[in-house]
Formats: sequence, structure tokens, C-alpha cells
Amino acid sequence: MDLRTTYPILAQYNQWMNQKLYAVCAEIPDVERKADRGAFFQSIHGTLNHILYGDRRWMARFTNTTFVGKLGEDLYADFDALRTARCQTDEEILAWSQQLEESWLRQPFEWTSGIDGAMHCQPAWVLVTHLFNHQIHHRGQLTTLLTQLNYDLGCTDLPWMPHLCWNAESDLR
Repeated sequence: MDLRTTYPILAQYNQWMNQKLYAVCAEIPDVERKADRGAFFQSIHGTLNHILYGDRRWMARFTNTTFVGKLGEDLYADFDALRTARCQTDEEILAWSQQLEESWLRQPFEWTSGIDGAMHCQPAWVLVTHLFNHQIHHRGQLTTLLTQLNYDLGCTDLPWMPHLCWNAESDLR
């Protein structure tokens, strides 16, 4: 398996799922989106913000750029602004994932945790995988909250992502 082909597919999946998720969330009244539902980040809106926070925090690390934001705080109180930022970030992640090099993915990557303040070092591919795994984890929480409110996100399985293209000869090595 070539990591350079894996991450663009995960970025496409991320974008597809976020488009579906935000379309459903747009149907929910703001007060309901922001209601504390006992989730890890309290509300649907809080969880959407956290996913965006995680994506932007990791992308700033990967691209050596500045990110201003604090864990647990909403980046955007307004849903439309949050949705616009989500779309922009998904485009950035997709473009970035398409230029990844195997040599960079295999290198040690040093980063400082916002959780424990300590410096850590792991292969970059582990952390890029975490970027996508983190999104999937919290979107799973959101699908539960949406189901409890009788909103249906539809199919969330990767093989049913529209326009999923792969080449069996190159990708199954």
C-alpha cells in the first residue's frame, strides 16, 4: 500500500462526510445544535468546532504555520461561519494530502502537545493517520447525536463515497 494514495482518499472521504454532516446540521435549529447533549464537547455545535480545531491544529503543525485556538473553545459561534471555515479547511487538507511524499511521511516528526504540554516525536505517517482517525471518531459521536434527534446522515461507508477511484494494480501492492 502506498501512503501517498491513502491520504488523498481519506481527505476526500473527510470532505464528503463533512458536506453530508453540515447539510443535515443546517436543518437543525441553532438552539438545538448548541444544546448540551452530554457529548464529550457538549453539543453538536461544540463537536463540529472541535473537529475543525483538531484539523487546523494538526495542519498548522504539518505545514509549520501559526494556529491560534484553544482546546475546548469554539472557533466559531455562528454556524454559517463554521461551515465556511470547514469547507475551506477541507479543501486545504485535500490539496496538502495530494502533495505528500513517502520520505516525509516516514520521517520522525516532533510536536508539542496541547494536552500535556510535552514534546513528542513519532513518525509523520502516524500523526497524519491520527488527523483522519480523530475526524472519524468525533463524526461517529455526531451521528449518534443526530440519530437521537431523528436526523439521518445516510450511508457513511467509504466504499460508497461518490467518485471513489482506485487502481487495483497500483494500490494493492
